[in-house]
Amino acid sequence: MILVLAGTKDAGRIIGVLKSEGYRVAASVVTEYGARLAGEAGADLVHTGPLGKEELEKYLKKHGIVAVIDATHPFAVAITEAARETCRSLGLPYFRYRRPEVQLPSHPYLLPASSFEEAAVLAARGRVIFLTIGTRHLECFTEAPALKGKRLVVRVLPEEDSLARCRRLGIWPRDIVAIQGPLSYELNRALYRQYNADVVVTKDSGSVGGVEEKVRAALDLGLTVVVVRRPPEAGALSLEELIPLLEEAIEL
Repeated sequence: MILVLAGTKDAGRIIGVLKSEGYRVAASVVTEYGARLAGEAGADLVHTGPLGKEELEKYLKKHGIVAVIDATHPFAVAITEAARETCRSLGLPYFRYRRPEVQLPSHPYLLPASSFEEAAVLAARGRVIFLTIGTRHLECFTEAPALKGKRLVVRVLPEEDSLARCRRLGIWPRDIVAIQGPLSYELNRALYRQYNADVVVTKDSGSVGGVEEKVRAALDLGLTVVVVRRPPEAGALSLEELIPLLEEAIEL
């Protein structure tokens, strides 16, 4: 059985391709929504909830996993490192899936950041900062001295955990936009205007994450866009590159 660490929408396509190739597929997801998508894609077995390194090792052994495809979010560095190390220690083939990248335009209002902390400093040039980065790194903005007194509007998934985290960090309900993305150009533009945003902060999470629509809508409104660069992914592969290598590794 192949395990797909399914943290992105690409995972559904990966599961579908693996099933069409005749593989049995297990998927590990964090949310119930992710579990539903994995099931609809054809996964034979779905684990819901985070897996630490020890839990992952037990899961791999229990279910006879012969290879792992890591399709987690490009910014999910911790689980990627844990999966890579666990597979190395068990002698299992590990493949890191590379989400298609977006070629962002060269624009004076588009500012790249190498970290969320740097993004918070760059965002301070505005009064209303519209965050489209999820909840994992919200503290970098709510606790940033440079953003004291600024209005933070956050776009998050309509999940209980996400909403509760926003409230714990002091985000008012009026400043929480709970909606499942990716969003269209028109809806992004309307939301920026509704909240009178000056700055938009996003992650370079690829075309599947709707980055192009977020950025284009903001730049067309004359807003500053801060883009957090994705971490380097050594050895990451496209799906077309990955499948032949998987077949070869399993045959060996």
